[in-house]
Amino acid sequence: MAARRALITGITGMVGSHLAEFLLEKTDWDVIGMCRWRSPLDNLVNIAHRINSKDRVSLLYGDLRDTMSIQKVVADAKPDYVFHLAAQSFPRTSFDSPLDTMDTNVQGTVRVLDALKQHAPKAIIHVCASSEVFGRVPKEKLPIDEECTFHPASPYAISKVGTDLVGRFYAEAYGMTVMTTRMFTHTGPRRGDVFAESTFAKQIAMIEHNRIPPIVKVGNLQSLRTVADVRDAVRAYYMLVTVKPTAGAYYNIGGVHSCTVKDILDTLISFSPAKDAIKVEVDPDRLRPIDADLQVPNTAKFHAHTGWKPEIPYEKTLRDLLDYWRARVATEGDRFLTR
Repeated sequence: MAARRALITGITGMVGSHLAEFLLEKTDWDVIGMCRWRSPLDNLVNIAHRINSKDRVSLLYGDLRDTMSIQKVVADAKPDYVFHLAAQSFPRTSFDSPLDTMDTNVQGTVRVLDALKQHAPKAIIHVCASSEVFGRVPKEKLPIDEECTFHPASPYAISKVGTDLVGRFYAEAYGMTVMTTRMFTHTGPRRGDVFAESTFAKQIAMIEHNRIPPIVKVGNLQSLRTVADVRDAVRAYYMLVTVKPTAGAYYNIGGVHSCTVKDILDTLISFSPAKDAIKVEVDPDRLRPIDADLQVPNTAKFHAHTGWKPEIPYEKTLRDLLDYWRARVATEGDRFLTR
């Protein structure tokens, strides 16, 4: 019997690369990753030798804004499982590029699902939305359950509302096994530096290596977040498609440690030998016009369905994130910008 095949769109991202490593270690599936021809491949360094030797993992080139490329990727991959993770995933960037964000995330998801409808209609499909769909949530609705009203607070969040609804539509209209998730804040090694906790860690690492003055530039520190580890997240995504997959289902997934963004910053600074010298400065360019400031999930539905729960402690997640940036700055620091 041929090995099962999993297609990961966005394999070069933080989540996609960790998911690929998880599947190669924990399953006997073949992994096909979709990426753009210009995507940085840094996050795949741990499995590069396997890609080069065609050892159960390969790459196909496609772009969510190019219908023909998506059709070809899906036709060539012939997947049994699909993890649709690729997106324009930076909320702050979406204020500057709203139409690119909408095309990539909403129409891109339609392109992926339409190709699957034609070439792999029996595939089990995960469509990754975001907790940002809930946006501005009043305190009395915390923790946020799946039925909480959408109130998106950025063009990115609006695009993820579309992504979420498109996934559910394809399940209902065409009988496809599509499930959507709203993952709350998740981080760890390889987190992009446009996200708050990752840019904090990067700046601290640059300060430790004397690349910049001892000032960490920040945006809104008062937002409340519940933090999960990316390695717990990819385990959740695997369980989503393998534990009683239910067409049209939608789940909140997230961690158990809730804190303000300031608490995350203070924790990261506390790990640094330079902590006594580090100052914090608000950078107006890092502030969003409006913010999703209360992001605390109720994950009871997903736990009841799969048994999943987070396992990696909050402090380990942040230590690993800081160590990731320390290693990168030590070898590549001269080419970094403090974004």
